Amino acid sequence: MRKLTQTTLFVLQFVVLGLAIAFVATRLWPERFVAKVPTPALTPAPAPTSYSSAVQKAGPSVVSIYTQRVVAEQPYRMFTDPTLNRYNGVTLGPARKRLERSLGSGVIVRDDGYVLTNHHVVEGADDIFIGLWDGRITSARVIGVDQETDLAVIKVEGAKLPAAHFAAPEALSAGDVVLAIGNPYGLAQTVTLGIVSATGRNQLSLSRYEDFIQTDAAINSGNSGGALVNANGDLVGINTAQFGTGLGISFAIPGASARRVLDQIIQHGEVIRGWMGAEYAGAPASPAAEGTMQQRGAQIAMLLPGGPAESAGLKPGDVVIEFNGQLIGDEGDLRSREAALAPGSKVQVRALRVGVEFVTEVELIQRPKS
Repeated sequence: MRKLTQTTLFVLQFVVLGLAIAFVATRLWPERFVAKVPTPALTPAPAPTSYSSAVQKAGPSVVSIYTQRVVAEQPYRMFTDPTLNRYNGVTLGPARKRLERSLGSGVIVRDDGYVLTNHHVVEGADDIFIGLWDGRITSARVIGVDQETDLAVIKVEGAKLPAAHFAAPEALSAGDVVLAIGNPYGLAQTVTLGIVSATGRNQLSLSRYEDFIQTDAAINSGNSGGALVNANGDLVGINTAQFGTGLGISFAIPGASARRVLDQIIQHGEVIRGWMGAEYAGAPASPAAEGTMQQRGAQIAMLLPGGPAESAGLKPGDVVIEFNGQLIGDEGDLRSREAALAPGSKVQVRALRVGVEFVTEVELIQRPKS
């Protein structure tokens, strides 16, 4: 009995000692005693098989636009000299008039009847008619236009109309699915599908202020002014142009830019932009840190005599590399940044003159119309 008790005590001592060591070990190195649970493989979400919900959301806000104007055509003249025409029996009658019609698209952006479209859709029109989503045809009038961005704001009479919902400005990147909705070739509302090919496209010579969304969604004749929406049916752009035919390269004005033009035209009847009193060109390439050549900034090509830029000491040939605390990528970038500020704003400009950096302050004025 005594031996059994000693053996038992001996075993209990080792058990207690083992438990103590295990307790200390779990406190000192807890990560070694945590069971590793295998991470389940991530299964990508299945691609949607239909975008009908997006079309149902955005479609009622997209309208067809029909315009007409009277065009006067001069009669045919055999000779440019009126005397020769008279002696050769050519009778010059009055100018002949004909009715010219065109079509396009637009987007209702406020439920009280404000519609965004392209300027070239309604330019020179004597009469404008809107085809609504429910088949009604109504007349519209021009509230204001902005040739610099090729946008126009027109208005139809009505209330509680289905207005498009603008997407967040930063919620768009290359690869996103987009839908183009419009009135191509007068076929009434048509939807095409694509992706965003690129953003920030400029130097296309389509307008003065260029910041286009490039997409491969088909935008054909008659789609101009229509809606470019995302997969949720939110408005991300106003369709405006295509490159060639059937090449899969189309362009839209970003929704954020269109919204700024809309607000300015409704408030002021025009778009008011800040201006330094200078015109810009591409900056010359300069050596980069790794021995390659890089191009940044915008070179001043011309100055308004006595304008803000000249008064601030800027000269033709200077390269603006920073404007109002923001680095400048190219001349389009600088033009857009100054236009986004109100006349009277004072901004700091950092520039290079023959490679020497300097800083000056410029008070912006209102940019005159083209």
